[in-house]
Amino acid sequence: MKRYFYLLLLISVSSFSQEIALLKYSGGGDWYANPTSLPNLISFCNSNINTRIKAKPSTVEPSNPDLLSYPFVHMTGHGNVVFSDSDVTNLRNYLTAGGFLHIDDNYGMDQFIRKEIKKIFPNNNLVEIPANHPIFQKPFPFPNGLPKIHEHDGTRPQAFGIFIDNKLVLLYTYECDLGDGWEDAEVHNDPANVRDKALKMGANIINYIFTN
Repeated sequence: MKRYFYLLLLISVSSFSQEIALLKYSGGGDWYANPTSLPNLISFCNSNINTRIKAKPSTVEPSNPDLLSYPFVHMTGHGNVVFSDSDVTNLRNYLTAGGFLHIDDNYGMDQFIRKEIKKIFPNNNLVEIPANHPIFQKPFPFPNGLPKIHEHDGTRPQAFGIFIDNKLVLLYTYECDLGDGWEDAEVHNDPANVRDKALKMGANIINYIFTN
């Protein structure tokens, strides 16, 4: 399985374009939130960091074997999340084989997603990612770590991760709302500099996946 996934990654950085995907999970949460966010992030990355990602992201369910076709899977929402046993097994296989899951709390997901992450990695704890981690260094520098995009509870933004063999495979962004910042400008009326920060941080995530 590992060889198969690494082959896909090699293909992705060659002359072929690559797809990324949005995770369609169960539990009643709005997995479909921020519909313009991923297309905008893709456009920004293709224009600024020389990726060749297909303009329209796919949608994939956690238990679908096709999950292993995507080097990057994004997950967002405001509410409940439930992973079935088959979801957990497939997600664990995906992440241990070289995949990457970015979970962006769109405000309200935190109390649900932490216990679901624990199902996937019962022996691994989420750890806060320090500001000197490579994901905050290039191609755009974020010397203070994860930027604040939307204000909710007056708390600082935090990036948490699960690492396998010292490689970040699951990124959980909390009290930040990167996806809101990736959306069309008129959706949240964010200032241009805020949207720019969000898109640059997103590009750093994509860059980390394709260069590590």
